[in-house]
Amino acid sequence: MRLRLEILAALFLAATAAPAVAQQCGGDFEAWKQGVTAEAKNAGVGTAGLEALETAALDGKVLARDRGQGVFTQTFIEFSNRMISAYRLKQGAVILKKYADVFARADREFGVQAPVIAAFWALETDFGAVQGDFQTLNALVTLSHDCRRPQLFRPQIVPLLTLIDRGVVPADVTGAWAGEIGQTQMLPSDYLGRGVDGDGDEVIDLRGSAPDVIMTTANKIISRGWKRDQPWIEEVRVPDDLPWDQTGRTNKLPLTQWAQWGVTNPNGMPLVDNGLKAGLALPMGRKGPAFLVYDNFDVYLEWNQSFTYALTAANLAARLAGAPQFDPRNPEPGLNGDQMRALQTKLEARGYDVGTVDGILGTNTREAIRKEQMRLSLPVDGWPTPELLAKL
Repeated sequence: MRLRLEILAALFLAATAAPAVAQQCGGDFEAWKQGVTAEAKNAGVGTAGLEALETAALDGKVLARDRGQGVFTQTFIEFSNRMISAYRLKQGAVILKKYADVFARADREFGVQAPVIAAFWALETDFGAVQGDFQTLNALVTLSHDCRRPQLFRPQIVPLLTLIDRGVVPADVTGAWAGEIGQTQMLPSDYLGRGVDGDGDEVIDLRGSAPDVIMTTANKIISRGWKRDQPWIEEVRVPDDLPWDQTGRTNKLPLTQWAQWGVTNPNGMPLVDNGLKAGLALPMGRKGPAFLVYDNFDVYLEWNQSFTYALTAANLAARLAGAPQFDPRNPEPGLNGDQMRALQTKLEARGYDVGTVDGILGTNTREAIRKEQMRLSLPVDGWPTPELLAKL
């Protein structure tokens, strides 16, 4: 069940050019589904896609997964040590060698380096071994009807129905709980808009064809703003007396400036100026691991908004490219889940938008912590400590 190249562009244009329909959520499910049906018809979805939608049902297991992403309460060291496994490193080396010609073509055409693609492939599905067992249509319908984040999922329903209608995937296609399909977990809109035939058979199969997966993944990455053949992260050693308020992912400075402040390579050798700017990411504070992050690192956050996941994926790519395991150093003790929720509550009371009070150290919470550290004359490294919680 595959998508013919000659209809790919037409399908994508039809799906994306459909008249906008209000993104309502909640209420009577069947009535809500009628609105989705009208949207699908306007987009040109035919009988097969519409019949699939008729049988779509809410899935409580999807909501449970959406509400229970406790894995992101782990620290960067805990999460990365678990995710960057010996198996993934070993299998990654095998994959890079086995498909070296396809990876080289992806680099030539899109400027995305092979280890970057392979790292996402490893983390998402263990190179296609675990693609998910949630019914994709039910997952997207459930998350779209739910009022927590419908704006993220409603736009994916029509592209999926289009894929089903054209026989690209079966109506009961399975994948991840959040609606992604295939070996690098593509959302339906990316399947339609970014699919590339990597093996030359004039079809695009993101579930079964490794060359299609490699080329399509590269196309998705470049579409998110990847700068051709530029670095993404670089582990560094930081001094004790760095001006910490200058650190952070978004405060990108020339490498010459970081070198002037005493930042070096992990072995103590001076940084080599590559003419680029980078921010200094301290995922566990000034006493933990440290990385220079370039513009390309921002693309990892486009892939997954979790800073911990993004830095882990970037680090796995660096490992597959030959970098050694990072130095965890000796970070200060952080906060447990209850303490993090207490901290977020206090930050909210001071007017900060931390998103949901969920005990997860997300981007908004990190930024709020930095501002409070600055106000309290503490080292500004975005790492929540018992000292900070007590001072608030």
